[in-house]
Amino acid sequence: MVRACGILKLAVFIFAFLFAIFLVSQLLEINMDIKWGSIMSRSMLVNEAPTKPLRHKCGLSKACPDRHFAFKITSGAASVVGPRICLEDKRIMSGVKNNIGRGLNIALVNGKTGDDIKTGTFDMWAGDVAPLIKFLKEIEDGTIIMIASFDDPASKLNDEARKLIADLGSTAVNNLAFRDNWIFVGGKGIRTKSPFEQHIKNNAETNKFEGWPEVLEMEGCIPQKQD
Repeated sequence: MVRACGILKLAVFIFAFLFAIFLVSQLLEINMDIKWGSIMSRSMLVNEAPTKPLRHKCGLSKACPDRHFAFKITSGAASVVGPRICLEDKRIMSGVKNNIGRGLNIALVNGKTGDDIKTGTFDMWAGDVAPLIKFLKEIEDGTIIMIASFDDPASKLNDEARKLIADLGSTAVNNLAFRDNWIFVGGKGIRTKSPFEQHIKNNAETNKFEGWPEVLEMEGCIPQKQD
């Protein structure tokens, strides 16, 4: 009787031990499932999160390399919408800033720092070319020059003014005529012709607007002036 009782106790102990092992294994398995499910959920959230497109300075299609200034320049549209000049994500000239006008819109920028120096508008239809010539002659070496046309950029331009602009790197200024559209980025002291220039002729057969050609827009990266 005593022996049978001992065997029964042993059997109960073994059963309890095995049952405890079973419970532990089940709990571990549940815990692992929870952790794995959490990891998978987080991974899916990361993968499903919308990726915002990168925005570059002045809205350029790609970032500029080091030691370059990002720019975007847009000519005027007919005689209605004015030009816009942006450098390093700063709007230098625009209708919103109320610093544009008919004719030539010019922004001067420090070639080392990218800081804007001054801006000017010169009416080439009803104005005088003398203030433009004075403005161009006072530009210092190492200055970046950005020019955008609006309405008529050329009627009052004379040979002296054209030569001063050509010396800044322009190749199109000598052919600029009544109501042409023109955008240009050059530099004082430049030894070569600027790669940043667009010009479209006023042509009744090809004009997008009645009496004016289509809008010009140009973007790029200007090398920073080195000492």
